[in-house]
Amino acid sequence: MKIYNTLTRKKEEFVPIDKNEVRMYSCGPTVYDFFHIGNARPFIVFDTMRRYLEYRGYNVKFVQNFTDIDDKMIKRANEEGITVKELGERFIEEYFRDAKAIGVEKATVHPKATENIDAIIDIIKTLEEKGYAYNVDGDVYFSTKKFDGYGKLSKQPLEDLEAGARIDVNETKQDAMDFALWKKQKEGEPAWESPWGMGRPGWHIECSAMANKYLGKTIDIHSGGQDLIFPHHENEIAQSECANCQPFANYWMHNGYININNKKMSKSLGNFFTIRDILKDYDGEVIRYFMLSAHYRNPINFADTLMEQAKSAVERVYTCLDNLDFLLENGEDRELTDTEKEYSAKLDEYKQKFIDSMDDDLNTAAATSAIFDIVYASNTALSSENKNAKEVIQKTIDLIRELGGVLGLFQKKENKSLDAEIEELIAKRNKAREEKNWAEADAIRDKLKEMNIILKDTPMGVQWSYGE
Repeated sequence: MKIYNTLTRKKEEFVPIDKNEVRMYSCGPTVYDFFHIGNARPFIVFDTMRRYLEYRGYNVKFVQNFTDIDDKMIKRANEEGITVKELGERFIEEYFRDAKAIGVEKATVHPKATENIDAIIDIIKTLEEKGYAYNVDGDVYFSTKKFDGYGKLSKQPLEDLEAGARIDVNETKQDAMDFALWKKQKEGEPAWESPWGMGRPGWHIECSAMANKYLGKTIDIHSGGQDLIFPHHENEIAQSECANCQPFANYWMHNGYININNKKMSKSLGNFFTIRDILKDYDGEVIRYFMLSAHYRNPINFADTLMEQAKSAVERVYTCLDNLDFLLENGEDRELTDTEKEYSAKLDEYKQKFIDSMDDDLNTAAATSAIFDIVYASNTALSSENKNAKEVIQKTIDLIRELGGVLGLFQKKENKSLDAEIEELIAKRNKAREEKNWAEADAIRDKLKEMNIILKDTPMGVQWSYGE
């Protein structure tokens, strides 16, 4: 498997530190609100990466943090008249609700910044002892000029970064590029005891501390959105490598931006959407499919027309699975014909295409096309006009489910049970057709249609499905 490594700007063969285990850290949300469509992309992409690594046989230890102390959280909690802890707990619960809706599985560990203060303080103390951090009246800063590798992830020399930097009012740091590791308590803010007085951690340090605590000093994969490359991930590297004297992460993965109708998402433009908003109009699986229909490193455009296309694509696969279930009920237990053997061999080719695509820097766009190759081939080779061997029908169903499962897609199973009234109507229609009473048969079909039951007459008998 090859991964495009942001650190080296090239695809590299993926070789984990431990041949049987992958240690992966992905930046999670700041829990002051519902997460938006831009947040959803890395959640979905790196959930898929984790699923694929597990599919390939690795034990994946996946850590995704919650930032539950932050300026935005303090501001909103004060506005609502509640504690920061109460706000965080509320939106962590909402995160899990929306994440589940888009098929994002829980991480192995979801550490919170506020529950890892000791680990954060320990790494800051180490940086201070080694001369990389300095205390100014309770505020502790990291000195970027003391780390020769600063800028290696964003590929910007320190001089260029300094040109765009500034020191904010009331900051006491020695250099514009230095960043806060620990913030002195301000009136009304939550705070914890530390060697530098009461205060709270800076944003960047929490990820270094939690990755170190839960995964070790060097991890395999660190991931997040493209917007985190600088300064967040750049600062994580600086802190971690200065504290531990070894590489922080061997592979860095970053997904591209999301635009809304070809414009940058912005509250001021009125095109800012949370996942909770979008779930009112689209099923979570449609959102997930949309995100995976493009390569993760490319920008993606969110628009109603594209979401409708994604919805149709998902429905097409489920229609195929529905048809296959019907064919399986009427299939034959026998040896495969030569034609069926050829078709079965093609299924193996499509599976390999899927794996090759995912091995090529998690190319989910090409991987989904392999699934649609299966759908097209099954629609062509397997027909209600002839009774196919159950073995090849089942293989098709299993393969769509297997590959779809890697992507977190196509796992729903429709409840095909009918109540007694509907079953009786279908039986009456079948009898009317046998008696060539076409008027009554059509009238029953129309009645069933009003009840959202769609009938399809085949040589194997009547096939029914739910309508829209």
